[in-house]
Amino acid sequence: MTLPEFNLLDEPWILASDSNGKTIMLSIKDVFARAHELGALSGELPTQDAAILRLLLGILHAAFPYTDENGSAIPEGGVLDFWERIWARGSFPMDAIERYLLRYRERFWLFHPERPFYQIADMDKGTTYSASKLIGELSESSNKLRLFQARTGSAKASLSYDEAARWLPYLIAFDDTSSKPTRGDTKLPSPGAGWLGKLGMLYAVGANLFETLWLNLVLTNDNGERWDTGGAAWELDKPRIAERVEIAFPSSQAALLTLQSRRILLERDLNGVIGFRLLGGDFFQRENAFIEQMTLWRASKDREDAYTPKRHDIARLLWRDFTSLFVKTNNAHIPGVVRWLSELQEDRLIKAQQVRLRASSVQYGDKDFFVTDIFDDTLSINAALLSNLGEAWNIRITNEIDIIEKVINHLGFFASELAEASGDSPGGTGRRRAAREEAYFRLDVPFREWLANIDPAKNDIDVAIKVWRSKAYREIMRLGQELIAEAGDRAYIGRTVRENKREELLTAPKAYNKFIYLVRKTFDFTGEG
Repeated sequence: MTLPEFNLLDEPWILASDSNGKTIMLSIKDVFARAHELGALSGELPTQDAAILRLLLGILHAAFPYTDENGSAIPEGGVLDFWERIWARGSFPMDAIERYLLRYRERFWLFHPERPFYQIADMDKGTTYSASKLIGELSESSNKLRLFQARTGSAKASLSYDEAARWLPYLIAFDDTSSKPTRGDTKLPSPGAGWLGKLGMLYAVGANLFETLWLNLVLTNDNGERWDTGGAAWELDKPRIAERVEIAFPSSQAALLTLQSRRILLERDLNGVIGFRLLGGDFFQRENAFIEQMTLWRASKDREDAYTPKRHDIARLLWRDFTSLFVKTNNAHIPGVVRWLSELQEDRLIKAQQVRLRASSVQYGDKDFFVTDIFDDTLSINAALLSNLGEAWNIRITNEIDIIEKVINHLGFFASELAEASGDSPGGTGRRRAAREEAYFRLDVPFREWLANIDPAKNDIDVAIKVWRSKAYREIMRLGQELIAEAGDRAYIGRTVRENKREELLTAPKAYNKFIYLVRKTFDFTGEG
């Protein structure tokens, strides 16, 4: 019989940075008690931190469903008052949190004969994996080569209990589709990747871990109504054990944030965790799953009222998705956490000058069968852009991003024409792609700085945009001149190409003049050299 061992409420397993930036390990209770002293979660991967952040948020939603820090009922319409009171306090009310956790202490054992945390006891079927699969190492290709080869031999064969505890929420959240269904009389549905793997996950970042958690504690839905209560994985009298179960949308944040996308049972020996069994778990349809507050959304091409989570593109900087993040239009659905921050800003509950957002997700290979990479990016904006005052600004900022996209396309075509003038095969796709990537790299920091320094209450929108266009124009033209210099004499001499059913001499000067014209026309700004 398995004896209870390693209680996550008391044993240290969560990695976080202290006020000096040093990484320390804490239990769940210690994380909440010291959250105001901690900088951030600091696990092995940003995506691991995201999975653990949601677990901690699930606890908060479960501990404060309809009662406040004193156990008193929160009246209808009193949610924001409660949120503001804890925010002003600057730390968590530990008496209330510990009272809640004590009720479910037996459900937080990593190893338990009946209710191991986030697992199914006595699971005797499923795909069997070694410990290395539990570690969130990144598959490079379908032959499962690993990026983190420094971890080899016995270090890769087993994990300590604290490591296994950190990777457990990660695997449930981001697991790929490589596990096989058990054979039976009926064909089981495919649940796809873990729920977080289907999202373009996004969350707010505060000055410390307390602020990060409290800013992301979205207490109301789009209609200003409180979520249902209950449903956290550890609260269920009997955990769901059936394989690949399609469920209705969760009605509470506690249920969503602790969703069991996989059924897992850890296996161990005297040295630690050596592997696990895995089955597909709970899943639900992605379309209009607005219970989810921490994702970008994409409008359907076929239906005006249909939206699905929009995954992050590893090749696309977060600020290029500004429209999906902040612009409120009839055919857009902004992330719930951004909507919540906007409400807090409108009600003057947050007084910080800057709001910082972080995006973390994994990138999958063909049919989500294996993980290829992770995406992690941050974006800072003036908090006033979240208020009604910022709406006009957000539309203009979106327009500037569209202009940058067009200008960089012009640069890409210019690079391909230089390649063709030099004698390369028509198209020059490699040169075009490299030029575009370099342009986004050059403009990334300047754009982020410009965006972070916008203050709708103080700046003139036309003046700010003129300053940005001037800076962007000079950088693009500088890059264009560098491309000409790299093209060499052959490009100046040029070559005869067929264009519009006519043969024309394509040269570097001719391509450059066309490039200058298109860039100036797109910017609607002549620039300064």
